[in-house]
Amino acid sequence: MMSTMADVTLCECFARDGLQHEPAFIATDVKRALVERFAALGFGRIEATSYSNPKVVPQFADASELLRILPRRAGTHYKATCANPKAVERALADLEAGCGVNEVSLLVSATEAHTQKNLKRSRAEQWANVEEMVKLAAGRFRLVGTVSVAFGCPFEGKVDPGVVAADVAKFVALGVAHVALGDTTGMATPKSVAAMVRRMPAGAIPIAHFHDTRGTGLANTVAAYDAGIRFFDSSFGGVGGHPAKVAYGGGYTGNVCTEDLVGLFESMGIGVMVKWFRTRHTFTWNGLTATLDDTKGFARILELEKMTSEDGKEAAVAEIKEKMKLLNVEQATKEDLQKRFQHYKENWRTLTQ
Repeated sequence: MMSTMADVTLCECFARDGLQHEPAFIATDVKRALVERFAALGFGRIEATSYSNPKVVPQFADASELLRILPRRAGTHYKATCANPKAVERALADLEAGCGVNEVSLLVSATEAHTQKNLKRSRAEQWANVEEMVKLAAGRFRLVGTVSVAFGCPFEGKVDPGVVAADVAKFVALGVAHVALGDTTGMATPKSVAAMVRRMPAGAIPIAHFHDTRGTGLANTVAAYDAGIRFFDSSFGGVGGHPAKVAYGGGYTGNVCTEDLVGLFESMGIGVMVKWFRTRHTFTWNGLTATLDDTKGFARILELEKMTSEDGKEAAVAEIKEKMKLLNVEQATKEDLQKRFQHYKENWRTLTQ
């Protein structure tokens, strides 16, 4: 039976982390509609946008415009990502204009190589930026720290967990209690997650941000929950990756799928206070129309739509037809997911370490 209280808090990341790798610009009205629906479903935290440099991440060139037209839902934290002081200044300007976010994410990376690739500066320089950003914010937002590549780096490989713990302690010393442990390219394991949480300093409120690159996202989630974490990030359909113009990690590295995460917690009797959302999509492509009950499958179909050349359409249509058959059998799909969740719950300690 599902709990009637929220035992965990989820942050829906589709509108920011999920869209940042999309090379084609998504219309601002579409983003607004997405964020509105996430709020209506009951997510306590939503990544709404990013104050990124539009030349580096053009997807969020409309950050201020989106926030200007976005209705707010009481009790919901709307988050914007800030990589430097200029980004915080933009967030403050929107706040003064009456349309700002109430949560801001501050970024650091656990390795020098990733810092240089992602932020174009050294770790020391980025920490100086973070200190300035905290001063600029002056308590007007809930601040959330993020330590990227906390469990492994695509450039340097193994990451010293002591460095990550020290970074979290720096955030806490600056008054930033909530800190996301970013598994940026999906290198975490249940064993490394449990060990990392044990290292968290007093006063820290860790947030689990897992990617499912190697298929261990849900197993890592159970390990994090068992270790005491109660804040989790995820993305509808498991969508997400690095910025379109900043390639690393051998390709896109999708976030943990929100549908799977909600189902997992509910199967364990853990309250999420998010409405069960087997949202139905009407999809038409290449003369085919169907109603789909699974957004992860829907994301795969959209991927085929974008990537399939004229020569490959016959094979793509066959895959889509098969996908439609599976997705329209709602009860069978749900039972299959429940079995999968139970497997993760009972066997995560024996999965890949």
